[in-house]
Amino acid sequence: MKIHEYQAKAILAKFGVPVPRGEVAFTKQEAREVAGRLGTPVVVVKAQIHAGGRGKAGGVKLARSVDEAESLAEQILGMKLVTPQTGEEGRIVGRMLIEEGLDIKRELYLSVLLDRASAAPLFMASAAGGMEIEEVAKDHPEAILREVIRPETGLQAYHARKIAFGLGLPAEMVNVATPFLQSLYRAFIETDASMVEINPLIVTGDGRLVALDAKVTFDDNALYRHPEFKDLRDIDEETPLEVEASKFKLNYIKLEGNVGCMVNGAGLAMATMDIIKLSGGSPANFLDVGGGASEEQVKNAFRILLSDPNVKAVFVNIFGGILRCDVLASGVVNAAKELRFKVPVVVRMEGTNVDQGQAILKNSGLNFTVASGMKDGAQKVVALAGGAR
Repeated sequence: MKIHEYQAKAILAKFGVPVPRGEVAFTKQEAREVAGRLGTPVVVVKAQIHAGGRGKAGGVKLARSVDEAESLAEQILGMKLVTPQTGEEGRIVGRMLIEEGLDIKRELYLSVLLDRASAAPLFMASAAGGMEIEEVAKDHPEAILREVIRPETGLQAYHARKIAFGLGLPAEMVNVATPFLQSLYRAFIETDASMVEINPLIVTGDGRLVALDAKVTFDDNALYRHPEFKDLRDIDEETPLEVEASKFKLNYIKLEGNVGCMVNGAGLAMATMDIIKLSGGSPANFLDVGGGASEEQVKNAFRILLSDPNVKAVFVNIFGGILRCDVLASGVVNAAKELRFKVPVVVRMEGTNVDQGQAILKNSGLNFTVASGMKDGAQKVVALAGGAR
């Protein structure tokens, strides 16, 4: 789950991470009032959307008076920001962060994320802050320091020193950097975050380290441990079909292709998308119905899949274990009758009760295409969707 910058900063501040003073505003009048309360010569008006690159898109502006803050807020509120992370459709700005301006001496990059290769938290640090870290990683990978933190020992003083020097901080700032890094690591661990990113992390003219920007993403699987985070979700920033899928505990991500995929298990779902691409097609989504899906979940999965007008054919790829093939087949048949499918459906099933499942499909009177394997199924669904793209 992603949250807004102002929400991320509020959480980090609770753990002792220094952030600029600021408040969220939903109207131009609120922006004016916040700017007046801050009382600084310069305030920053920042659009709040779940995407980076806001500054280049015109969503971050400096104001040198309360009048200018109000005027800029009026311009930004309601504008459509298009950034590399939003795609061409962009995002409409519905809220802003009004924040004090700071004396910036240097801009750095710092993040903590879950490194799946080492099964441990990983600090990434670079002196090239304020830039798209993807560009830095591509063009100058040597400019990024990576430091794995073993969870059984946590962040140690020598880790902090190594990261501080990797950021190019002078020796006298190590004592400033150490508590900053410790607070950031504690926030990452105790909130069950999957990523905390600060870009830029700034050194101020008076020698402080401050998180000028912040992104926090929480691990969805741990949200049950954090009921206080429920109200931080902004569904206006999420894809409507993904929001709908989450209501039925379905893992759905919309993509750009025309072959709908319904699979049980994340690994199999990834393999399914790969084999569709290998067969010349393009997947329209990632959809994992889970190992224990019910007939009702299968029906809702189809309803969500078919709500995407780009879907020209559907590939159901199930390995029957906890989810038996006969239960899946019954769900597919009932969904087809209720939703009145208008697109072809290819079904590949293996595992528990596969014979019963295939019999249910064949005796349904509906025009399902039953595949003999993943490759056969992928080739058939690509052809039914209009052929290779």
